[in-house]
Amino acid sequence: MLNIFARASVSRVTDPIGAWLLRRGLTPNIVTVAGTIGSVAASLWFIPRGQLFVGAAVVTAFVLFDLIDGAMARAQGGGTKFGAVLDASCDRIADGALFAAVTWWCFGADEHGLAAASMVSLVGAQVISYVKARAEASGLAADGGVAERAERFIVVLVGVGLHGLGVPYVLPVALYLLAALVVVTVVQRVLAVWRAAKELGT
Repeated sequence: MLNIFARASVSRVTDPIGAWLLRRGLTPNIVTVAGTIGSVAASLWFIPRGQLFVGAAVVTAFVLFDLIDGAMARAQGGGTKFGAVLDASCDRIADGALFAAVTWWCFGADEHGLAAASMVSLVGAQVISYVKARAEASGLAADGGVAERAERFIVVLVGVGLHGLGVPYVLPVALYLLAALVVVTVVQRVLAVWRAAKELGT
């Protein structure tokens, strides 16, 4: 959802940055990999150790690389097929590392309910992306949903970061809400595929 409404505004900021990085000899693929490595390292280093605010802040900074590589691809006239696969694969790695780190911390803090919610979000996020990829490979559409990648990252990182600052109840609200929204989004994606298949008579 946010991808639709915020894309134009974000592009006005990221496009000049992407063009500048291209002029410095960097490529979108390098930025994609660098952002993923940084996001994974920050997730697995800070969050399980209980450094929640710092972890959320650093992960957020590296997640922004995902916006920059897209801007770079647009600046060079479009991305490559390999770049698209690399970007999608790196997104799944970063998603998995973040939710795995949150789950790890929850178990360490003896918050088993929150750990379960985080695991639902982890698995659901992968399923949401897989449904779309598999549908597109079959010539069907499976876009949309209430909890796409941007929404998932905002909810979990805000929840983790504010909890790290001592704000009460925010992390349980964030994780339980996100788990519910992820399940809803999986259902929405599957229904979108069903409708697309029905329209095509397949």
